[in-house]
Parts: sequence; C-alpha cells; structure tokens
Amino acid sequence: PRASDRGSPNSAMSQRRSRKSLKRKAVEVAGWRLVRAVPYIGTVAAIGMVGYDVRKKGLVKGILNSGLDAIPFVGLGKNVIEYFTGDFFPDEDRRERHGADEDGKAGRESQGEGL
Repeated sequence: PRASDRGSPNSAMSQRRSRKSLKRKAVEVAGWRLVRAVPYIGTVAAIGMVGYDVRKKGLVKGILNSGLDAIPFVGLGKNVIEYFTGDFFPDEDRRERHGADEDGKAGRESQGEGL
C-alpha cells in the first residue's frame, strides 16, 4: 500500500483481499497437487490388492486384474466398465478349486469312504 493509504479504511480492505488471495492460491496449489497424485494413489492401492485378487480369482486372473488396475487411467476405465457389466475376470468358486461338491462337502471318493 501507498504511504498515503496507510490510515485509510481502504488499506485494511486491500490487505484482506491479498490475504484471501494468498489463501486461495495455496488451496489451489494443494488441490492441483492432490489431483495429480490421484492416479498414483490408485496404483499403490491396486498393488496392495494383488494378494486378495489372487486368492479370489486364481493366480493368472488375479495378476491380470491387478495389473490392469495398477495402470493409471486404464484401471479407472476398467473399473467403470465393470461397475455396469460385472467382472472382466470372475472370481473362482472356492469349492471347485478344492474338489468339493455343491454342498460344500468333499466327495466320498476323496475321503476314503465307500471303498
């Protein structure tokens, strides 16, 4: 502010405006940094989910699913499509993987009964 404006009420107003603009600029910078970091945050989350996907979908399907999710923007597109259509790589049925029948019990042949 100019020396002649120091005592005037307008000088206080201009100082508040500059403070608000500094705060606003700081928020905008922080916001843009966060927006730029979002794809990388999603990648870290997808890498963290590899073990879960492998257990649910099997080794190959789990790795493919996590791999696509880890690619920025590709994973976003895949997840948006999956929201409307269902999984690209469906979960494996645990009973099928472990040799159990529809009731969830292992067959008699595998238990040694019936011989």
